Amino acid sequence: MALEPFAWLGGNSAGSPAEQPFSIERLNADAWEISGYTGTFENRSSLILSRKRDQTYLVPFSILYDVTRSPRGVTNCYALH
Repeated sequence: MALEPFAWLGGNSAGSPAEQPFSIERLNADAWEISGYTGTFENRSSLILSRKRDQTYLVPFSILYDVTRSPRGVTNCYALH
């Protein structure tokens, strides 16, 4: 539920082809929790760190919203082992 406000941004990932790429929707469905959050001073991007109790790694993802780009919302998710 905590990740739902960011779901409208969509997801891009650089994961291995064998596994499903990380996305905000996938993290939300798999019950990941937000363990850290920081925003930038210009309020255009954010970095969110997610964790899951039964996993030994964290998943950070960055969110950038820029009206001069297409698409306007850009998300990058990856696993930190």
